[in-house]
Amino acid sequence: MIRCLIVDDEPLALDIIEDYISKVPFLELVKSTTSAIEGLSLVQNNNIDLVFLDVQMPELTGLQFLKIINGRCDVILTTAYSQYALEGYELDVIDYLLKPIAFDRFYKAAQKVLHQKQNSSPLPSPETPASNIHHNFIFVKTENKIQKIYLDDILYIEGLKDYISIFSKSERIITLQNMKKMEETLPSGRFVRVHKSYIIALDKIDSIERSRIQIAEKIIPVGDTYREAFFKLVDNRNI
Repeated sequence: MIRCLIVDDEPLALDIIEDYISKVPFLELVKSTTSAIEGLSLVQNNNIDLVFLDVQMPELTGLQFLKIINGRCDVILTTAYSQYALEGYELDVIDYLLKPIAFDRFYKAAQKVLHQKQNSSPLPSPETPASNIHHNFIFVKTENKIQKIYLDDILYIEGLKDYISIFSKSERIITLQNMKKMEETLPSGRFVRVHKSYIIALDKIDSIERSRIQIAEKIIPVGDTYREAFFKLVDNRNI
């Protein structure tokens, strides 16, 4: 069960989301409140998994609320104003629901939380094949949407200052993500970090010359920190 809190200064909005939560079997409502201050206290002192959070509130805005809880639980923003979407995603919200909220859209957002919880379960023992613990795709947040990317399509990933670029067979996808989190998300049997700025798909390597990897038209350097582990992995796959 995903334990939920609703924080919205509009009583009607509370009633609608309460009704929606009651219809979703994997959601459990812990509390609903019109006070952002009370909502903060509830997050800090209770085992809350998910907050449905309004953006514009008199005591504290939803974005200020997000910064204070700093990732303590998952958040889905609920508001009538679409201009807050990008900043919300930069603060790592799960989804962004525009009022009036339709039930099917609400259910889709709730499913994202459920899938994330399932995928973050403790990893099984090393002898369990990686294919059993990973899906064949990932979701990444782009400027104004959440995009699905199939692992088979990924060639390599390049880390830049404040974001990363995922290069697939057909396009380049930019997301506000960091290399460490991406490295942890991808299955290690298929992807390997070879440089502080690069993660590559092992099966997309065309050739290796000294400390340079060629994937399609791209030449990727192997960093000193990653060289030994990478070449050991390659040696283990040599015939």
